[in-house]
Amino acid sequence: METKQLQPTQSLWHSPAYQVLLRAGPRLKPLQQVHAHLIVSGSYRSRALLTKLLTLACTAGSILYTRQLYFSITNPDSFLFNALIKASSKFGFSLDAILFYRRMVTASIPQSNYTFTAVIKACADISALRIGRPIHSHVLVRGYGSDLFVQAALIPFYARSGDVVEAKNVFDRMPERTVIAWNSMISGYEQNGFAKEAVGLFYRMRESGLEFDSATFVSVLSACSQLGALDLGCWLHDYIVNKSFDVSVVLGTSLINMYTKCGNVSKAREVFDEMNDRNVVAWTAMISGYGMHGYGREAIELFRLMRNRGPPPNGITFVAVLSACAHAGLVHEGRKAYARMRQDYGLVPGLEHHVCMVDMLGRAGFLNEAFRYINDLKREEQAPAVWTAMLGACKMHKKLDLGVQVAEHLLAAEPGNPSHYVLLSNVYALAGQMDRVETVRDMMIRKGLKKRVGYSIIEVGQKSFLFSMGDRSHPETTEIYNYLDELMLRSKEAGYVPASGSVMHELEEEEREYALRYHSEKLALAFGLMKTTHGMTIRIVKNLRMCEDCHSAIKFISHTANREVIVRDKLRFHHFKNGLCSCQDYW
Repeated sequence: METKQLQPTQSLWHSPAYQVLLRAGPRLKPLQQVHAHLIVSGSYRSRALLTKLLTLACTAGSILYTRQLYFSITNPDSFLFNALIKASSKFGFSLDAILFYRRMVTASIPQSNYTFTAVIKACADISALRIGRPIHSHVLVRGYGSDLFVQAALIPFYARSGDVVEAKNVFDRMPERTVIAWNSMISGYEQNGFAKEAVGLFYRMRESGLEFDSATFVSVLSACSQLGALDLGCWLHDYIVNKSFDVSVVLGTSLINMYTKCGNVSKAREVFDEMNDRNVVAWTAMISGYGMHGYGREAIELFRLMRNRGPPPNGITFVAVLSACAHAGLVHEGRKAYARMRQDYGLVPGLEHHVCMVDMLGRAGFLNEAFRYINDLKREEQAPAVWTAMLGACKMHKKLDLGVQVAEHLLAAEPGNPSHYVLLSNVYALAGQMDRVETVRDMMIRKGLKKRVGYSIIEVGQKSFLFSMGDRSHPETTEIYNYLDELMLRSKEAGYVPASGSVMHELEEEEREYALRYHSEKLALAFGLMKTTHGMTIRIVKNLRMCEDCHSAIKFISHTANREVIVRDKLRFHHFKNGLCSCQDYW
C-alpha cells in the first residue's frame, strides 16, 4: 500500500514566483526577501509555493524561521506536512520532525508511507525508542506494516535504539528484502556489539545471491575488526578489487581499521597509500594502527607527513599520536606532540589526552611527574580514567605507597567499579602484602562486585571460536587440553616458569591449576595450533589485558612451536615470534 507524494504542477514550475524561490535557494536572507515578495504579490496563498519555501528554509538550517512559517499557515495539507517532516528529518532537526508529525496526527490528516519513513528516520537519528514505538503502532493501524520502505526504516530505528531483537523481527517479517534492509540489519548487529551475528547474516546475504554495495562492506569489515576475522576481511578486500568497486574514503578507512585490528599493519599501509583521497579520519586510523602495534616511530613519521602534506590533525589524531608514544616509550616525542596541540593547532586537551599523557609518563617511570600532571589538572578533569592510568603505572613499577594513594582517589570516585579493586589487589600482591589482597577481596565480596569475565576469540577457516578461562564447552575439549598440557611441558623444558605472583592474587573461585594454565588465550592458542598448518600465523583477540604469565608462556610457545602468534588485548597488539614479543616487555 503506497500513497504517491504530490508534486508541484508543470505550470507552477515555470511561474515567476517559483523561479525566484529556486534562485534564492537555501539561503536565509534571500528566502526572507522572497517571502515578503509573495505576501505583497498575493502568491502567499499558493500551498505549493509555501511548501517549497518551508523546505528551503529548513535546508538553510533555520529551524526557527521554518517554525514561524509553519505557524503562519492555516490548514496545512498532507503534502506540506510530508515535505516538512522529511526536510526536518533530513537536515538534523529530528525533534521538530517528530513534533510536526504529532501536529499532523492531531489535525487528523492521513499519513502515508512517505510520512512514516521520514518520521521513523528522525526517531532513529536520536535513538528515541519510546517515541518511535507508538509510531510503529500507527504504521500497523494505517496498514503500512508490510510496506518495504517503512520496514526498511524500522530496522535501523530499532537497531540504533538498542532493540536488536525487534529489528530482527521486522527483518524476518519482510516478504522481500532489499540490499538496504540487509545492510541495516548487519549494521545494527555490528553497532550493538553482535559482530558474530553480523557476519552470520552476511553469509546468509551472500547465499541469497543479492549483490553487495559499499555499505555492506563497511559494516562487515567493522565486524571483522571486532572479531579479528582476517580471513573474511581479506576475502572482502579481494571481492572489492575484483568487482572494481570504488574505494571511497569511508571504505578505505574501514579496510585500514580491519587490517590493523586483525594484526596486518603492512597491508593496512598498502591500502592507505593506494587511496586517492585521504581525509583526517583515514590518516588518524593509520597512525592509530601503528600505535596499537607498538610501532611508535612509524606513527610519528606518518604524523609528520600528515602535518606537511595532509589535512590538519584534530583532537582524535593527537590521541592516536600520544597513545603511540605511550606504547613505544617515546616520551620526548609525546611531549612535543602535546605542546603542538595548543601552539600549532589551538586544540584544548581533553580527557583522552590527559589519560595518554599520564600513561606515557607512568610507563616510562616518570611517576612523580605523572602524579604532578594529574594534580595540576582542574578538579573536574581528574576523571577516574586518568587515575586508572596512574594506578596501572604504579603496578607496573611496583610503587606500593603511591599506588595506594592513587587507589583512594579511584575508589572514592567509582566505588562500584570492580576493576579498580582488582588493580589495587594486584599492586598489593606484587608487593607481597597478601593480607591486604585478602582485605580488598573481602571488600569486593561485601559489595557484591565481580571481576569481568575474560574471553579470547580465534578465527579458523573463516569461523570464529570463543574460549573463556577453564572453558570445557568445545566438543574437542579433551584434545585441546591435552595439547595445551604438552605445549606447557615443552615450554617448561625450554625455561618457562609460571608467574607465581599471578597464581596468588589473580584467582577468584577457580582452582589454581586453571588460574594460569587454562587462561582463555592459551586455550585459543592450543586450538589454533591444532587446527592450522605449519607456517600459518595464529591471531587471537582478547577482551581484557593479557596477564604476565600468558605473555611469558606465549613467548616460549612461539619458539617451541616455531609459529608467529599475534594477540590483540584490551590495550595493544603483541607479535610473538622466535621467543620474543614486539612490545619488548614494555607493556
